[in-house]
Amino acid sequence: MTQAAIPRSINGPRIEAANSLDYFPTPPWATRALFAEILGTKAFRDLIVEDPACGEGHMAYVLQEVFGTVWASDVYDHGYRLNGGFALRDFLEPAAFDDLKRPDWIITNPPFGTKLLAFVRRALARARTGVAIYMPTVKLDGINRHRFVYGPRPPHTIAQFVERAPCHKGRWEPDGDTFTAYCWMIWRLDRRVKDPVFRWIPPCRSRLTFQRDIDLFGTSSAPPLSSSRGSSLTGAP
Repeated sequence: MTQAAIPRSINGPRIEAANSLDYFPTPPWATRALFAEILGTKAFRDLIVEDPACGEGHMAYVLQEVFGTVWASDVYDHGYRLNGGFALRDFLEPAAFDDLKRPDWIITNPPFGTKLLAFVRRALARARTGVAIYMPTVKLDGINRHRFVYGPRPPHTIAQFVERAPCHKGRWEPDGDTFTAYCWMIWRLDRRVKDPVFRWIPPCRSRLTFQRDIDLFGTSSAPPLSSSRGSSLTGAP
């Protein structure tokens, strides 16, 4: 199948083989929305964040706009596109991280299949201050996820995208679409939580998609954006 023939929408749940790398890059704007609409940016400049499922760097690229130090790793080298900072490590093998101190935050788009629960539990055990997981909204249910994570360690915030933030297998489509809804699950490990706060992430795709994102990662024929857009997240709430 040619690139032009690859469909740009995911019309159902992500179903992958057991040995699949489950690589569906995060739209850069969806990571920016976490800070622009939910967390703000001022508290992170002196902190370390880790993305242990970094792929080509779609999320780590945005995290560099907010955090002072970004650690990026993956179980497979998908062709990390940023300068430095990549390590080939299996996040689910604790010994692979013995040489690193614990980061302040772990923010990532993990595999959504059978490894999701293990990824979340490992992130909660490893991070010092906070964890933010990008996931399909349908993953808010599940008996085992509730038994082992959501019940004993409820998130601080569930932030639901109002507009769809599409993930496509092996690539980012700047003008792509999807039937799948996504949210951010955010744990604040320094705070006691009884019931999560629910927040909406308002429509922000056009505002938070920058021309430099498309120049670096885009694979579609989307028209160029104004060069005046996308200097930084400075001033986000």
